[in-house]
Amino acid sequence: MATLKPFRALRPSGETAAAVSAVPYDVVSTAEARALASGNSLSFLHVSRAEIDLPDGTDPYADSVYARAAANFEKLKREAPLTREEAPCLYVYRLRMDGHEQTGVAGCSSLEEYDQDIVRKHERTRKDKEDDRTRHMVTLKAQTGPVFLTYRNLPEIDRLVEAAKRDRPIFDFTAPDGVAHTVWRLDAEPTRRVAGAFESVPLFYIADGHHRAASAARARDQLRSSHPRPAGSEDYNRFLTVLFPASQVRILPYNRVVKDLGNRSPAQFLEEMRRRFRLRDSAPAAPARKGDVSLYLGGRWYGFELPRAASGSSIETLDAHLLERHVLDGLLGIKDIRTDKRIDFVGGIRGTKELEKLVDSGSFAAAFSMYPVSVDELMKISDEGQIMPPKSTWFEPKLRDGLLIHEI
Repeated sequence: MATLKPFRALRPSGETAAAVSAVPYDVVSTAEARALASGNSLSFLHVSRAEIDLPDGTDPYADSVYARAAANFEKLKREAPLTREEAPCLYVYRLRMDGHEQTGVAGCSSLEEYDQDIVRKHERTRKDKEDDRTRHMVTLKAQTGPVFLTYRNLPEIDRLVEAAKRDRPIFDFTAPDGVAHTVWRLDAEPTRRVAGAFESVPLFYIADGHHRAASAARARDQLRSSHPRPAGSEDYNRFLTVLFPASQVRILPYNRVVKDLGNRSPAQFLEEMRRRFRLRDSAPAAPARKGDVSLYLGGRWYGFELPRAASGSSIETLDAHLLERHVLDGLLGIKDIRTDKRIDFVGGIRGTKELEKLVDSGSFAAAFSMYPVSVDELMKISDEGQIMPPKSTWFEPKLRDGLLIHEI
């Protein structure tokens, strides 16, 4: 069974939470992070993306960046200020965005269970990104942003979470991107009950934050090696998480744009598509069902249905896999979407208008608008020990960094 442990969070006050909190470090570029933090000395981006306080062009992996992150962290502790909870506890964390609401429980999950695949994965990680966040955690001796986990609903947890939301929250604000963040701290007895209820959950699934989780495991290994006789109860053996029930999790599509049509004119490409698929000359920009893809080319939207896989693993039924097999590789010759510079990806939060803009500007030749993966598909693939195609899922709304910090 999976476990969720309370912890003594380092956190801002309710008055400064909105100013301190920041978007996840990996969803913005250096330039975007600098713009978001401009005029706000409390923004956690000064810690999570410390290169914004160094000269333009600074290598984000330079020694000076990690040194600046540590200095900014200490400064933030004094000026926000950040205070440590007197006793370990769990938190209830609600997100609201565009009529969608999801409520999870924040605490610490076990890295031993991560190693044992009780905390299941569906994505490969990149060493350079792991290196960066591992060094960040070890330098700060803290995990500053949570990993977004999901689990199959359990009525008892739902009941306890709803009860907790009747109390006064410690944080309640709407971020500049329109996402409302509300956090409740659980007292000792509710914390015990919620932690106990999670002991009946067999598996946790990483939804968003594979690099944070992998980096936490590597940071543990480094910190453990410096302790000659580790007890096993050290804080570095756990990682910061927020767990949302699967029924509330929303996955948006992750769309594709390609720079060229493989030495074909638009007319030739459309003719080739007609030979391979039943191409519709008019289609909605966002597909209405699994298996359908919308193609934007030459100022209009076309639609087509992907061939269904006769059999095989759950991976082979995913739209992203089928598009890669039959169109990106099979037609355009894009062999490895992880490395090929002819393809790029656009998160669903940007909408289909962004796809039109990219193609109409001439930056890309065509766009493919996808139907989103379901949470059930994600969990089934994780259960099979499979890895999803790159850029298959976009989770929204996102948790904020800097609200609940786990010191290790």
